[in-house]
Amino acid sequence: MKAIEKRRKGGIREGNQFATFLMYAACVIIAFITVYPMYYVLILSLSAPEYASTMRVYTIPKGFDLSAYEVLVTDMKMWRSYANTIMYVVPTTVLMILTSSLVAYGLNYRKLIGRKYLTMFLLIPMYFSGGTIPSFLLITKLGLYDSPLSQIIPACFSIWNIILVKAYFRSIPESLSEAAKMDGAGILQIFTKVIVPLGKPIFAVIAVYTIVGVWNSWFNAMLYLPHTEWQPLQMYLRRVLIEATQSLKQVMDAATAREMAMRQLSNAQLKYAMIIFTSLPVLCTYPFFQKYFVKGMVLGSLKE
Repeated sequence: MKAIEKRRKGGIREGNQFATFLMYAACVIIAFITVYPMYYVLILSLSAPEYASTMRVYTIPKGFDLSAYEVLVTDMKMWRSYANTIMYVVPTTVLMILTSSLVAYGLNYRKLIGRKYLTMFLLIPMYFSGGTIPSFLLITKLGLYDSPLSQIIPACFSIWNIILVKAYFRSIPESLSEAAKMDGAGILQIFTKVIVPLGKPIFAVIAVYTIVGVWNSWFNAMLYLPHTEWQPLQMYLRRVLIEATQSLKQVMDAATAREMAMRQLSNAQLKYAMIIFTSLPVLCTYPFFQKYFVKGMVLGSLKE
């Protein structure tokens, strides 16, 4: 009997080890598939023009060359697009957190008449949106066409984010609000003194979603911003990657084009450098908010 139990235990242990090996192998494969494309673009951007143009670089840069980045940082059109994107990201993120938290707090207020029906009403546009043409007509009628506000106002309200914040606020113990009421706090005081300090994790989640979404957005800019002076960074990147089939010299300013010609840089090398340059801020967002992000996603599923 003891020998059979030992074999059983050994078999279970070996089975667990095999399952663990498969799990780690799957994680390594998924991580490789996820990370390698960005790494591939990075090493191409750091390779010499003759190697970058052939795309025959797979592990490390060949003929290490930073000329593409040196040319890129001197392009004033790129920096203008960078500034425009930051101008859209910051207020949109602040307004998104503000609108989501206020609406979610109101929908969780027990004395609010018809709050269940209001919640159901908010879900309708989440599944059945008006579409591109009605949105374009609305933006035009409001006088937001060819205005930076066309990139901020429509993006500062999200039903999905409201649902996330609402679920998180429900996980906050009611006893805290009741204790604040006994101390004479009103509705707004409870929100600002109790709910908001405890809501930092979910606010970080909303901030990450909004920052990444606005930073990567280009379709609305293509619709509502015909002039390049207000277009965000992704529109600049789109012109570099798609519309520059003729030559990157027609996309960049004259000084940068001359610099590019002087250094004999290939279009491909500069495109790869541009991809890395525009992706770095977004890649740095998650590690900055990681502590609150994980906490917010976990605590949002807990209840008192």
